[in-house]
Amino acid sequence: MKNIIIGTAGHIDHGKTTLIKALTGRNTDRWEEEQRRGITIDLGFTYFDLPSGDRAGIIDVPGHEKFINNMVAGVVGMDLVLLVIAADEGIMPQTREHMDILGLLGIEKSIIVLNKCDLVDEEWIELVEEEIREELSGTFLEQAPVVKVSAATGQGLDQLIEVIGHMSSDEVVEKDIHTIPRLPIDRAFSLSGFGTIITGTLVSGTIRKEDTLEMYPIGKECKIRSIQVHGADQKECYAGQRVAINLSNVKKKEIQRGCVLAPPNSMKNTDLLDVKMNILESSMRVLTNHTRLHFFTGTSEILCRAVLLDKEELGPGESGYVQLRLEEEIAVRRGDKFVVRFYSPMETIGGGVILEPNPGVKKRFQESVIEELRRKESGSSADVIELHAKKHGDTLITLAELAKLTALSVDEVKEDVKELEEQELLAVFEMRKDTYVWHMDSIREAQQTLVRALEDYEKKYPYRYGMKKAEIQTMYFQKIKPNVFDRIVEFFVERGCIRRAEEFLCTPEFEVKKDGTYQKVAENFLNVFEKAGYDFVRYSEIDLKGVSRDMADDILNILLTEGKVVRVTEEMYTLAEYMEQAKEKIKAHLADDPLITIAQVRDMFGTSRKSAKPILEYMDALKITKKMGAESERVAY
Repeated sequence: MKNIIIGTAGHIDHGKTTLIKALTGRNTDRWEEEQRRGITIDLGFTYFDLPSGDRAGIIDVPGHEKFINNMVAGVVGMDLVLLVIAADEGIMPQTREHMDILGLLGIEKSIIVLNKCDLVDEEWIELVEEEIREELSGTFLEQAPVVKVSAATGQGLDQLIEVIGHMSSDEVVEKDIHTIPRLPIDRAFSLSGFGTIITGTLVSGTIRKEDTLEMYPIGKECKIRSIQVHGADQKECYAGQRVAINLSNVKKKEIQRGCVLAPPNSMKNTDLLDVKMNILESSMRVLTNHTRLHFFTGTSEILCRAVLLDKEELGPGESGYVQLRLEEEIAVRRGDKFVVRFYSPMETIGGGVILEPNPGVKKRFQESVIEELRRKESGSSADVIELHAKKHGDTLITLAELAKLTALSVDEVKEDVKELEEQELLAVFEMRKDTYVWHMDSIREAQQTLVRALEDYEKKYPYRYGMKKAEIQTMYFQKIKPNVFDRIVEFFVERGCIRRAEEFLCTPEFEVKKDGTYQKVAENFLNVFEKAGYDFVRYSEIDLKGVSRDMADDILNILLTEGKVVRVTEEMYTLAEYMEQAKEKIKAHLADDPLITIAQVRDMFGTSRKSAKPILEYMDALKITKKMGAESERVAY
């Protein structure tokens, strides 16, 4: 069964509420004031079943100019609109404004309901219908069917239901139930014994009983206690349904129209929006930079300033890229439609579509900014994800972060990322807790930076194995997490643009320089250590024969790495073969005698106590010996 949301629109007192009562048998004027005054102030809701078995939820929106904000809220999630025009009055000012708003909000399916036909003769009806067709020419309503009815007498209602059924079955597209659920809230109230109740039209996804969702922008998590759809308890509800939900952990006073219910961390609050704005041709106003406006989207109404990014002003019938700087935070999604009205006097001047719900502050007339917005306007969600990845080139961005920025599900983001990976626009790094993506432009830039840094380092330090990985990250990639940087290093090694030797990185072709200088310094070290034997010489006491300490350090490190020399203590070095001989002698001693002392080691190697102690400590480190009791005594490990 398809769930259809039908809305009404039209001038005050043209019979919208009466028409709904005639279709459903129910009165949508809920409040005493509404019934007393005979006008709809707030949104009214009810439903009826179509001959096909589909259930149509129907929203009665206010027609009075003072309640336009409620009318905009009611349009959220509508599949089909009944534009109600009284036959005895024809098109009136609010009729035109409602038409403009419906067009700006992207409502495509509509039926013109010519009501109160019982009050006028046939000739007059023909004149009114002709007037309507002229008025609608060139608008999205141009091809809308016209159905003549009298809500008071029942005339034409069967035909209207037939047309509704035809359009709902053939033309209305079912909403996406597989993306994240989003419920813009149009009403919140409390019921004794139940607590907080919210109502709205579920515009996407699925909500289930016991789900934990977040209330945006207040940032409060709440649990779904129960769900009603058209007055009946349900275990779950789907996109396209009018729903009432009982929430826990949130109070009615905390909720206001404009709040949105969605999964935790699936959306991001913002007070900046990049939009494409269209000014109505019928508008008598010119939008200038920093004009204060009333901004309507979903069920939200917020004051804002309009910063024109590509034009000095926007006149009737013109469009442009605008950054809206909101006076309160909201949570929206790319592609959401909006309407703007002048701050004073309150009149609708235009609307458009949200291109970026989480932008940074932008400067005017920057070509790169304009080009980015052009891409976001014409591109797919994958294009937007690519742009976000490009912006986060210095940190990388996770799938979860992309989902939050775009208000898409993680699965939807994965599909887009897979497509971009296949196009070789992104690289994907799967980590234990999340998956990171990196834009290829950023990768190419990082590769150039890395290779250039290594080449410069290798020229400056030809006797080192390369640059330490930690040093590279600190200098060039400090915004990237260490575990992610490790994965990036693996990526560049796999690509063959760098080589890794334990903690060192170098270019693929690099080899440690073993020129005349190296041979001279290395030979000096080896000769000194050989002559010293087990009377270890301190490094600081070695004559470096005019070579800088830094260069000598590097060459000594090569000898250590190649296993020709070993470090006995922080300051003492010797030939590796000497310590290998010492190890074998001490092991042989321990095979015959389980105890060995510093004095015995001294005598064994014909050295001083000052050198014998480091020998035993070195053997401790190799787990040949270990201390037992006295400081000077060792046993086999």
